[in-house]
Amino acid sequence: MAFTLPEGLAPEMYPLAWLVGRWHGEGVVGYPGIEETAFTQDVVIDHDGGPYLSYTSTIRLVVVPDDASAIADADGTPTEGSTPAEADGEGAVWTTEQGFWRIPPERPEGMGSALSPVELLLADPSGHVAVYVGATGNGRIDLVSDVIARTATGAEISAGKRLYGLVNGELMWAHDLAAFGHELQSYASARLSRVTD
Repeated sequence: MAFTLPEGLAPEMYPLAWLVGRWHGEGVVGYPGIEETAFTQDVVIDHDGGPYLSYTSTIRLVVVPDDASAIADADGTPTEGSTPAEADGEGAVWTTEQGFWRIPPERPEGMGSALSPVELLLADPSGHVAVYVGATGNGRIDLVSDVIARTATGAEISAGKRLYGLVNGELMWAHDLAAFGHELQSYASARLSRVTD
């Protein structure tokens, strides 16, 4: 099936055009102190013609782990003694985040011509904002955290790394996290399919 650029997409965003759409799928989350647990995810990546893409993600646990003390904040980072809320019988919300994808106008020195620089700005309701920077090309996006800020009550997160890829028409992603004194390591991953109307 041939790929068609989304109508009205700003030319600056062509390197990320393959992300635009609604996605749904399954994944798994696990981290020191968090029992490995399956989840479902809904992602909407859209545009309004501006030089950016909007991003919304909601992850719901398939089964709430027995250890309720190892449940996460709304951003999916572990907290002690919290339990996610049920939402209309669809599963417990594990994480939500909103943000924007951008292609900076300046190409970093040394970046190959097959790649484009990319930025991802994220916010979550548990008191975190983050800026990820990296490169995209050939249906792959590699990002590392540049800035992670939190409120006084936000969980301690020191670094993150994200990988997104388009594989056989599916959106696959992996998120590594350094939090609570742990080194950067696998945190969550998923495989999503494009939702057609």
